[in-house]
Amino acid sequence: MSFWRAPRWLAGSVRNKLLAMALLPLLVAFPLLVLALALWGNAAYDRLLITKVRSDLAVAHGYFDQVLSEVGSGTQGVAASQALFAALKPSPTGNARGLSEQLAAARERLSLDFLLLYDPQGRPLARAVPTGLSTGDASAPIPLMPAALGETQTSRAARLLVLDPEALAALAPHLVPRLRIPLVATRNAAPATRDAEHRAMVMLSTHPVLDANGRTIATLAGGLLLNQNLDFIDHINRIVYPEGALPFGSQGTATLFMDDVRITTNVRLFQDQRAIGTRVSQTVRDAVLGRGQTWLDRAFVVNDWYVSAYEPLLDAREQRIGMLYVGYLEAPFRLVRYAMLAAMGLIFLVVMALSAWFSLRWARSIFQPVQQMNRTMQLVEEGQSQARVGEISARDELGALAGHLDQLLDVIDDKTEALQRWGDELDHKVAERTQELEASNASLQLAQQQLVKSEKLAAIGQLTASIAHEINNPIAVMQGNLDLMRETLGEASAPVKSELKLLDEQVERMRIIVTQLLQYARPTEYAGYVETLDLNRTMEDCLVLVGHLLAQTSIAVERDFQATRRVGCNRQELQQVIINLMINAIQAMPQGGELRLITRDWWPDGKDGGQARGAMLVVQDSGAGLSPEVRERLFRPFFTTKNDGNGLGLWISQGLVERYGGGISADNREGASGASFTVRLLTEPRAPDAARTGDGRPGSL
Repeated sequence: MSFWRAPRWLAGSVRNKLLAMALLPLLVAFPLLVLALALWGNAAYDRLLITKVRSDLAVAHGYFDQVLSEVGSGTQGVAASQALFAALKPSPTGNARGLSEQLAAARERLSLDFLLLYDPQGRPLARAVPTGLSTGDASAPIPLMPAALGETQTSRAARLLVLDPEALAALAPHLVPRLRIPLVATRNAAPATRDAEHRAMVMLSTHPVLDANGRTIATLAGGLLLNQNLDFIDHINRIVYPEGALPFGSQGTATLFMDDVRITTNVRLFQDQRAIGTRVSQTVRDAVLGRGQTWLDRAFVVNDWYVSAYEPLLDAREQRIGMLYVGYLEAPFRLVRYAMLAAMGLIFLVVMALSAWFSLRWARSIFQPVQQMNRTMQLVEEGQSQARVGEISARDELGALAGHLDQLLDVIDDKTEALQRWGDELDHKVAERTQELEASNASLQLAQQQLVKSEKLAAIGQLTASIAHEINNPIAVMQGNLDLMRETLGEASAPVKSELKLLDEQVERMRIIVTQLLQYARPTEYAGYVETLDLNRTMEDCLVLVGHLLAQTSIAVERDFQATRRVGCNRQELQQVIINLMINAIQAMPQGGELRLITRDWWPDGKDGGQARGAMLVVQDSGAGLSPEVRERLFRPFFTTKNDGNGLGLWISQGLVERYGGGISADNREGASGASFTVRLLTEPRAPDAARTGDGRPGSL
């Protein structure tokens, strides 16, 4: 079984098939190969860039940890130095100048931003200040030890802390001007609730100064402020991206974030202005600060795309307080990638062009002989029986096939002449036999239809009569016993008089049902007396009888009564037919519509001249109409389109009308939706035949 159907232009030509076979690997396979290679190369290239930036982040992280360790170990070394112990030994409070000079020398040597000494009660002893500070800054009073220094540490590495401006002012008031960082509006950043960043991110190391007995005689605190610390971030950038480390003119960058704000960076906002105060995008913020992940991907940094790496920075309580970032410009690598893809595509294009040229030349040597043979066959089909392939240059199987085709055409010419003679004789005989078969077939079909119809109706009549007979016997017994009970009980039956009356009514109802069953089975045996009826008046009476049904719907009734001839029929039976048609029309319009009732005089021979021999009535609705399948089976017994119908109404109606020489037909309305039922009746009806069975209705059983 084939699941793919070739298009017409391909299925109808060997030439096109050969060209498709030759060019398909070139036009489909090669581009797919190029595309797969490009996708793989692009993915591999992206992986290389991500691997590169991951290693860059590892280098930056290592240097950051090294600085933390140096701040911690340097402060610890000063706290454990013999010189500091000696300076404190004579008088912890009387040698402040010497302590300050010693701390200043240690601060310069360790490249710290501040170095302070407190006694065990948190009172300041000395503070190292950078050279070149104003007298006010150098001589500013030292407050008590801030709460951030309350816990001394045993680790050699410094802690990373975020301090309020007041806490930093207590440690190093000369650093306060570096705290305020105005926030710069940044694309894709999270909504900001402040306009500036005032907090400080510091590397802080606190170590006790011990005497010979191991008792704490002082506390030494040293630290490095990271806010706007350009030397620190530039040094990280030089370590991660030394000169010549990035090819194609790409530039490396490094940044420290406090929360999502750049507090020190070498990313440029403009040519000479660093992007301090700009913020990271909300996507990166949610991943790194929100979920604690490391971001390794492309990111839009300030004003350009970078291959970026972000990792969270943790304080002493393992809380995420910022981020460390390294990255490099993506544009140079992107241009190189496009150039490589273009070169690869050009190479494949040249290879495809050369391969296509050779494939087409080889394919032509195959499809040209096939085209010549096909052209010969077309000429033969057009009536040029003398057309031949002739000599072809091919000496392979195609050449042999062309020779065999010419020989076959010669044989076909000879045989065709003989077949034409035999065909003429056969056509004459077939025509004679066809006429005979058509005549006999028509008679056979008519007889078969009559036989099937008679057998079905006879079976229905026999079944119904049998059921009626079996029910009549118990009905008679029940009625007789009821009469006997009344006669025997006499006045004693008064208390159950209503119950006995109810039993009489139900027995009478059963008798009526049995009578109706017999009428279904043998309608000709229950024919009523014939009256001369006014068809217009009968239609009005029937409308009254179905009035309760019309009142429950939104159906409009249109009357068009123009019949002048009276008809001969039993009144109750005619009303039964009309009411059945009206009820069917009402049920065909559950959502409302139009019920149209028409009466006209009727000429059975179809001519309007002379005196009419009868009248006809038409019941039309605006429902869905009759499908061809429904019209074909409409008057068959037990056929119904309703869930609660028995399928006998139209069959009985047809029998009642035909009993008096009339007829009933059904069709769809012309020019409108809905069905139309027409009943034709004679003025002088034919007397009912009680034992007639030849017309298809059951006779006496």
